[in-house]
Amino acid sequence: MVAPANRRRFVELRDYLRVVRRRWGVIAVAALLGLGVAALLTYTATPKYASSVKLYVSTAQSSTSAALESGLLSQQRIFSYTDFATSRELAAQVVNELDLEVTPGELIGKVSAVVVPDTVVLELTVTDPDPAQARALAQAYAEGLSDMVREFETPPGKEVAPPIKMSIVDAASQPGAPVSPRPTRNMAVGLLLGLAFGVGGALVRENLDTSVKSLEDVTGFTAAPLLGAIAYDTTARQAPLVSNLGSHTPRVESFRVLRTNLQFVDVDTTDKVFVVTSAVPSEGKTSTSVNLAITLAQAGVRTLLIECDLRRPHAAASLEMDNAVGVTTVLLGRVSVSDAIQKHEQSDLHFLGSGAIPPNPAELLQSRAMADLLSQVRSEYDMVIVDAPPLLPVTDASLLAAQSDGALVVVCHGKTSKDELANAIGRVEQVGGKVVGIVLNMVPTSRRYGGAYGYGYGYAPLVESTTPSRGRRKELRSTQKERATTSSRRRLPE
Repeated sequence: MVAPANRRRFVELRDYLRVVRRRWGVIAVAALLGLGVAALLTYTATPKYASSVKLYVSTAQSSTSAALESGLLSQQRIFSYTDFATSRELAAQVVNELDLEVTPGELIGKVSAVVVPDTVVLELTVTDPDPAQARALAQAYAEGLSDMVREFETPPGKEVAPPIKMSIVDAASQPGAPVSPRPTRNMAVGLLLGLAFGVGGALVRENLDTSVKSLEDVTGFTAAPLLGAIAYDTTARQAPLVSNLGSHTPRVESFRVLRTNLQFVDVDTTDKVFVVTSAVPSEGKTSTSVNLAITLAQAGVRTLLIECDLRRPHAAASLEMDNAVGVTTVLLGRVSVSDAIQKHEQSDLHFLGSGAIPPNPAELLQSRAMADLLSQVRSEYDMVIVDAPPLLPVTDASLLAAQSDGALVVVCHGKTSKDELANAIGRVEQVGGKVVGIVLNMVPTSRRYGGAYGYGYGYAPLVESTTPSRGRRKELRSTQKERATTSSRRRLPE
């Protein structure tokens, strides 16, 4: 059994992986930018060459015990000599000796001195864009440092050998390949920094982004299931109805899945009235209600679509049907329900428009006449879909939800915020209504949520697992031709 702490760790890791998967574009762009900046800096930088020289610090001793003391003295002094190597006085001497056109301060930036661990050897390195100049500087520095040590260690006024001296062990080396820039290292560092900034930016953007994009974003506000994920279609404006699309397109399949899931919401109830609404405008609730109703009618379900958005009706225009007579006309008692209902010939869908836009939509929708209308159509149809206004701007949808079997809340992928969804669900529950399901709309086709599994499943021809032989391929082609000929003959008029 996984301990609670480990379980939390697994959840956090899964959350991070989900963020990375969701924001992979940001991470990829940041990584490419880091790589590009590293490449730019690498190939525009001036190559630098390094020349090194080694100096040995020794002391004069007359006995074994003196040698031990001298070794300790050398180890103590050698760290002071590293400061001599980067002193301004030594740099000025080298500038004068080589007649350089640089200041001592600029020259100091090219010099470094380190003590070889556990030795009394000092390694002095000079870098310069010119390899020959780097070698000359290193040699001049080594000689100047030796002279400086001899001068400092010689007692004043005495012509004796200094107790400590510095000798050049290896002369200044001839530089080979440049020590900087290093393309491989710089590219790797740039890529890693880009990835780090990308992941950090993705996490920040994920925390700042409160829009609904996944099932996890929905389950925190309601126990209602995700009934469908409507695939985003770039041609939806030109062809808004699923009856005008191919039967195997992802958008059509999305509504088929929604239709199936809706029929299993409450298997104990035979007659169902569902309100389709959203939190705010422009989330696709009208197109969802219209296409859901069409899909139900195409499956042989006796379906009625009622346009109860009495403020901004759009369903009639989508179906290209008359909206002069409808809900308001029936509620005022001017025509009967059966006379106001129209039929969409392409799908066998029955449609009741909104009628004339009234000045008091909320009062009409909560009237006794509206309750009678819903009661009548409930007994006459297998499924009634009510297209309602958004929940947050007005109260119309919540009033309708209280009189129906439940509400379907349409959520626009990447647009509806979590707060808007929570407030919308709260509006329905405050009046005693019930949210029976969530419909995630405009979902990118690269995403898959529950019912979206299986797009195209069963539509592809059966393919053998192994490659057929040449004779088998001829046999298959012959069989396909025979089937095509038979099929064409069957389509010929009698």
